[in-house]
Amino acid sequence: MTAILPDAAAANWVDRYAPVSLRPWLKLGRFDRPAGIWLLMLPGWQGIALAAAEKGQLPNPWLLIAFFVGAALMRAAGCAFNDIVDRDFDAQVARTALRPIPAGLITVKQAWLFLVGCSLTSFLILICLGWVAIGLGVASLVLVAGYPFMKRITWWPQAWLGLTFNWGALLGYAAATHTLSWSAALLYASGIFWTLGYDTIYAIQDIEDDALAGVKSSTRRLGSRVREGVAVFYVLAFVLALAAAWVGGLGPLFLPLLGLFGLHLSRQAVAVRVDDGPGALKIFKSNAQAGAILVLALVAGLWSPAGL
Repeated sequence: MTAILPDAAAANWVDRYAPVSLRPWLKLGRFDRPAGIWLLMLPGWQGIALAAAEKGQLPNPWLLIAFFVGAALMRAAGCAFNDIVDRDFDAQVARTALRPIPAGLITVKQAWLFLVGCSLTSFLILICLGWVAIGLGVASLVLVAGYPFMKRITWWPQAWLGLTFNWGALLGYAAATHTLSWSAALLYASGIFWTLGYDTIYAIQDIEDDALAGVKSSTRRLGSRVREGVAVFYVLAFVLALAAAWVGGLGPLFLPLLGLFGLHLSRQAVAVRVDDGPGALKIFKSNAQAGAILVLALVAGLWSPAGL
């Protein structure tokens, strides 16, 4: 049997329904915590939606499906790599000590095989997306490989995660158009600050254990000013998303939903407390809703009044 991990819902589907023999593998890939899949997938959907809206079209459903599957697999591969690199740190942190590798349920060699299998399957999807997307996909491996080491060398590993998780915005746009644009770059920049905000919130759970283990984070760097820092990151995410839509020539229906996106982010910034780990996890998970709202805003932006 495997224990329910502290940041997974008690009623998660892996612990309730998955065969016991598969649970360590599913937990290695974080399938018991699907919020991360959404947060990796949604920037890709946003890039696809932006590209389609600029043409006055709805997003290609097959691309949306491909990015959902690819995000689930690459998130699993990235989590496995992170756990391989961080296995000694994870053993010292209460929230991560029961993960499959530090708990002794999966060996490092087995984790490498899992990583390679997920990566190869994702690559089969990638090669169907065109040469620009293929190039971007290969380039993303540098970001993925570097992330686990950032917490050792910088106080801002959450910024590197932002660069990594939102690469899908560029990839999705390129898959839909076979090119890149300034609007896609602005959307990517917006996502970086969005992730910097929500992952700073997420790291509140580990702030004491991270200090004991010598792990750096934006949360520890900001200290008592976490709320102000998150607010600044979210304001920048909002402004850059607006700029992306303006440069891309999106229609006015984008604006009401963007306002809802901004409201969601502002409520998070107001609610976050550095001494409330469970509350931080709840706020973090709500970002799947925030990202979905931005996707809908970009889709709505396909409509423009005649002559505008």
